[in-house]
Amino acid sequence: MSKQIRITHFYHSGFSVEAEDLLFVFDYWRGERHELSGNTELRPEELKKYRAVYVFISHEHMDHMDPIVFTWKNDANVSYFVSSDMPVGTRGKRMAPGDTLQLEEDISVTAFDSTDLGVSFLLKWHGIHIFHAGDLNFWHWRDESTVQEIEEAEREFQKAVKPLEKESIDVAFFPVDPRQGTLFEAGADYFILAVKPRLMIPMHYFHRTEVIAEYARVASCRTTEVLAMPGIRDSILITFDEHGYLNISFPKDEPADDPEEEALENIEGDNPFFESDLPLSQLAENKEQTSDFPEAQDPLST
Repeated sequence: MSKQIRITHFYHSGFSVEAEDLLFVFDYWRGERHELSGNTELRPEELKKYRAVYVFISHEHMDHMDPIVFTWKNDANVSYFVSSDMPVGTRGKRMAPGDTLQLEEDISVTAFDSTDLGVSFLLKWHGIHIFHAGDLNFWHWRDESTVQEIEEAEREFQKAVKPLEKESIDVAFFPVDPRQGTLFEAGADYFILAVKPRLMIPMHYFHRTEVIAEYARVASCRTTEVLAMPGIRDSILITFDEHGYLNISFPKDEPADDPEEEALENIEGDNPFFESDLPLSQLAENKEQTSDFPEAQDPLST
């Protein structure tokens, strides 16, 4: 039996994953200048549609934790999961690296390490594995740091990633931060080679959408597709068929706010993504193509 999830990018490192009557929200943040506002925010009336909403906060940095999420409890059935080093008094079940919590039958979350504050999260929903890295990354500053500092950062990053190499990850949200300067993509590249997620979606790039589009264009490989979702409220549907293949499509119920969005709605076929390394705004050029993702190790098995 096939399974389908809907992924929506909000802003920066904030994503939601809709799975049947559940919504999983990771590191939601409206932005320093409230880049999310009005219809682009995640609104109470949306949350009410779901039987349960699970909110994950990887750490206390302002760009990963927006206090607005704690008001959602007033409008919907919301549960919170936060890193164990969050400030005292923060609402939510605290998780340290290595902790696993069973949310429901066939739904669990495990916390993994980070190379900054907090944790990263691996969500397992009916055999589909979704990873949000939080601030797990190879945080080198090659244009400023000493060789010793870079080597130490690399060791810490590889140590944190090592346990994830044993996991079969279908979708990974991972930082690709151009502020790092030279070789800013080194952490994401290593993660792709070591962990081999089937689909990687870059995040944490501070408005540098053109850089991320180019990174996605060149980073895809035999084991991993890289997809740029730079726009606020960009969404994709991912269907896992009975053979374990990923099929990606653009939600047809999205309103067309501009000519580029309208062009996307006119793409023919269920699978417009073959060159899925491109940002959504360029996919209309590829309407004759279909996606061809590598087969995983039976992602529908628990």
